Amino acid sequence: MENQHDRFSQAPISQLVGFEVQPASNPGDYLGEAVVRLRCGQTHHNPMGRVHGGVVSALADAAMGIAFGRTLLDSEDFSTIEMKVSFIRPIKDGWLTAKATVVERGLRIGFVQCDITNERGKRIATGSCTCTVV
Repeated sequence: MENQHDRFSQAPISQLVGFEVQPASNPGDYLGEAVVRLRCGQTHHNPMGRVHGGVVSALADAAMGIAFGRTLLDSEDFSTIEMKVSFIRPIKDGWLTAKATVVERGLRIGFVQCDITNERGKRIATGSCTCTVV
């Protein structure tokens, strides 16, 4: 049976957009971390023929949310209260990988950072968010 902390990796949005969440087979090894991948193509393009910023933002949000979700107790839930994404370079197609890490986790508030890279390891965007435990 899947660990409760990975319930966040099974969100319907992941299937809709095509996110591939790296599983936390040993939750202790992944506490506060997450890796989410997306193979981008024409269906993710904006009118200029590049991957839409909203898709990149959704990838960052998914990775950061899963990373924070993996720090919660079984009785806890959370909500993102602020998020920022900085776009560094455009991408047309190929794999994007979002790696998120919880930087700080208090009783009610947490701060998460994320790097999104392309297949060659070039940084495409960075993200950060603040989450609150509810």
